Amino acid sequence: MAQDGGTVVPVDTIKKKTGVSRSWMLLDSSGEGTILDLDRQSIMRRVPINARDLRILDPMLSYPSTILGREKAIVLNLEHIKAIITTEEVLLRDPLDDNVVPIVEELQRRLPMAVCRGEGEDDDRPEMRNEVETDAETEFPFEFRALEVALEGICSFLDARTRELETAAYPALDELTSKISSRNLDRVRKLKSAMTRLTSRVQKVRDELEQLLDDDDDMADLYLSRKLGGVSSPASGQGQGIPNWFPASPTLCSKISKASRTSGFTTQSTENDVEELEMLLEAYFMQIESTMNKLSTLREYIDDTEDYINIQLDNHRNQLIQLELFLSSGTVCLSMYSLVAAIFGMNIPYTWKEDHGYMFKWVVILTGIACACIFLFLISYARHKGLVGS
Repeated sequence: MAQDGGTVVPVDTIKKKTGVSRSWMLLDSSGEGTILDLDRQSIMRRVPINARDLRILDPMLSYPSTILGREKAIVLNLEHIKAIITTEEVLLRDPLDDNVVPIVEELQRRLPMAVCRGEGEDDDRPEMRNEVETDAETEFPFEFRALEVALEGICSFLDARTRELETAAYPALDELTSKISSRNLDRVRKLKSAMTRLTSRVQKVRDELEQLLDDDDDMADLYLSRKLGGVSSPASGQGQGIPNWFPASPTLCSKISKASRTSGFTTQSTENDVEELEMLLEAYFMQIESTMNKLSTLREYIDDTEDYINIQLDNHRNQLIQLELFLSSGTVCLSMYSLVAAIFGMNIPYTWKEDHGYMFKWVVILTGIACACIFLFLISYARHKGLVGS
């Protein structure tokens, strides 16, 4: 069930509702979701974070992708996934958004842990006890399970957007190389703009993961259950060095019983061990790196297409220059022919005009031959200098 403005509604109706401002979904360790309408002060009273960290989750403000580890909470801002994660619950912003609904469903599916049996059943079934103890050793803390869902969601989302872009871009680029037109150029321009925006989004997520992986202290800050276990350790000296992953959870008695039997670890060594989280972050860093490589390959393909188009345009430009050279050479020769015709067309008496009618024929023939020779000489000279093709 969900609670929205004092009205109890089923969580299954999330998809049917429209998003409201200040809407948050509270998910506990059992996967139960409750929709709340909270303002900033209400969130700060509920979760121990300051206003500066809360502004990172404001959709009206443009903040880059961020994963912050605080004393008792993880502030998560990954594109449309904006959440506050504690050791017992997750506050997810805008749960009614179409892109956030799959994250809500995945959190509800993966946050709950198997309820452990009583000690009598474990004693009667040692194989079940061993299985539970094995799961207790390999099970992630609550905050890491929530963080993994968020990382998987954003990586899958960006990878899906990249595949959609590839599906639209490659045919458009191939069509542009076969036919250069205003329509194809405008289509490729829009796809290139979309690729630039998507690359920027992927780069921000990648940079944040890389920054976390480079700093062990930042990764250690994300171990909320470890810090909580160090503060509220059991009174007995046997379990003081054991991290209490979920001290208030009734479903983790197998973890607690296992922790009480493994007192060989020290607090210092546990605090310095971030290998578990590092492996988690590296897995999704490789996934986001793969998405980045796809975008880089697409960018190179676009650049190659642009180079090919520029070569084609340069070739057409050179052909136009050659045509202009031919026309200019022909115009010069015709101008010389017109000069001769103009001289003979003047009304000036010449003695050689009289009784010499055959002169007209010879003047026309010789002038035409001379102009043709000059034209051929100009073209041959241009080819010799490499100004026109052979």
